[in-house]
Amino acid sequence: MILLLAPLAGHAAPTLLILGDSLSAAYGLDQNEGWVSLLERRLAREGHPVRVVNASISGDTTGGALARLPAELERHQPAVVLIELGGNDGLRGLPLEQMRRNLADIIAACRARGARVALAGLRLPPNYGRAYTQGFERIYPELAHEYGVTLIPFLLEGLDDGLEHFQSDAIHPDREAQAVILDTVWKHLRPLLD
Repeated sequence: MILLLAPLAGHAAPTLLILGDSLSAAYGLDQNEGWVSLLERRLAREGHPVRVVNASISGDTTGGALARLPAELERHQPAVVLIELGGNDGLRGLPLEQMRRNLADIIAACRARGARVALAGLRLPPNYGRAYTQGFERIYPELAHEYGVTLIPFLLEGLDDGLEHFQSDAIHPDREAQAVILDTVWKHLRPLLD
């Protein structure tokens, strides 16, 4: 799905590429209800001439995203990339070092193309064991620090106090939760768009 905003007269609109999984692909919702569509509308309302490309795929892993990244970077030449990945790696119990390496390679590839990067942190349910879940959560701030990229500490901030704002699968946020996600993303993403 490509969401377009009109550029300023005489200027090409910079592209914001969202590289994510079902949390950004509006899984279980109409596309226009997801937080990425809400972001596109907020950008338009606040006068930001940004072209938003949602390259998120439900079920995607860091490995899958890394494989398709070169084509996405070539096709869209983004000024900013927001990476929201790792949840499916964790839910599948994939090796954390592999996930970390894939995310590092994604960040490095985006930066090599001159894009500014935001990395959205995620968490896992506690049933994956303390060592695995803590190791998973540490990856995001460690990579953000190592590569000097913007960190969104937890994409689902404000939604982790129960299942009230989740769909029946208890994994994917519902329609009402999308505005909360947008607010979390916006406060970290906004400075990168200037």
